[in-house]
Amino acid sequence: MSFQTGLSGLNSSAKNLDVIGNNIANSNTVGAKSSRTEFSAVVAASLGASGGGGAGGTGIGVEVATISQQFSQGTINITGNNLDCAINGGGFFELTLKDGSLAYTRDGQFKLDSKGNLITNSGASVMGFLPADETGTSYSATPTALVIPTGAPIAAKVTGTITAQFNLDARAPIQTGTPLVPSYSTYGTTMNAFDAQGVSVPVKMYFIKTAADAWDIYDGDPDAVAPAVAGTNLGSLTFDTSGNILTPVSGTTLPLNLTSVNPNIGVFVAQLDVTKATQYGTTFAISDLTQDGYTAGTLTGISISEQGIVTTRYSNGQSQSSGKLALADFRNVQGLKPIGQNSWVETNGSGAAIHGAPGQGNFGTINSGSLEASNIDLTAELVAMMTAQRDYQANAQTIKTQDTVLQTLVNLR
Repeated sequence: MSFQTGLSGLNSSAKNLDVIGNNIANSNTVGAKSSRTEFSAVVAASLGASGGGGAGGTGIGVEVATISQQFSQGTINITGNNLDCAINGGGFFELTLKDGSLAYTRDGQFKLDSKGNLITNSGASVMGFLPADETGTSYSATPTALVIPTGAPIAAKVTGTITAQFNLDARAPIQTGTPLVPSYSTYGTTMNAFDAQGVSVPVKMYFIKTAADAWDIYDGDPDAVAPAVAGTNLGSLTFDTSGNILTPVSGTTLPLNLTSVNPNIGVFVAQLDVTKATQYGTTFAISDLTQDGYTAGTLTGISISEQGIVTTRYSNGQSQSSGKLALADFRNVQGLKPIGQNSWVETNGSGAAIHGAPGQGNFGTINSGSLEASNIDLTAELVAMMTAQRDYQANAQTIKTQDTVLQTLVNLR
């Protein structure tokens, strides 16, 4: 019996050394989590044994009860690679393996393949939520494989709305005569819009004071020709005595006809928003002049926010949301089963995955350009290894001692 007791100790100590050795080997593995060997005693009991207080049980060795995983936070190290991601807090990245099954990882060493798929080093697809609209303000409810549009350039967008915020000088004299064509350089501005093919279309407009607190807005440049020729009257602006605009009212726009250089496109209409204009006793000034069109552009960079939003930047100055990283968590992370490649899969013990987005609820945020180091304390593991080695030697000594006792009995005469 004592031989078996010592042998169980040897086996358990050897298993403990295996776990410690695996921890030490993965001390520099990104996202690795340390494991711990947990033991339980083996007790023999006679069937129907008499006596109270449980005194009849006899220890007959030890066994490994389980190998538990320690999912504490690892140190976050800055790498400078925009596709590297570290989770600061709870959750796992969700992956789709090559065989179509799901897995989960804390290793954020992501790459792009030739088709723009966001993948891990093992080729698993990184899951995320796709944008549900062009602005990227809402996302799909079901995670899917993230694909970054790295090949084709972003398509051109025709200008639909022009927003102008400016101040008109309340001290300006009222203009009279026909036509009303004051100097464009005094109360005028210009910008570029874009047609459906992304070709720039110059936009010029100027303002004429027609009465107290009233102005007309025109398109064109009256100073471009001699004698000056008035442009098209786009509408009237009126202000109250405090300098705030009365008309057009908020939410109202003025139609502006723009002409493309391409005769097949011809004239297209953009909506001009001037509802933030003011009239104060200071010089004419444009504080904001924007339009929502742009020409085609090629990919210049990718960034990932704390909320896991993957944003692509283009040479035309535009940026778009290409998706949001999906995270998953479990009621019992100890129940996850490791499968290698820094990944785990769910089991009955872990429960089903709970999906969410970074920064929501108990899910951690994303540190882009960083990686989570393993949570393995190398010093503690080395000390534990020496202790485990002594345990192994001690169990071997019990077998040696039992052999000596048995040899003594055999030699009795």
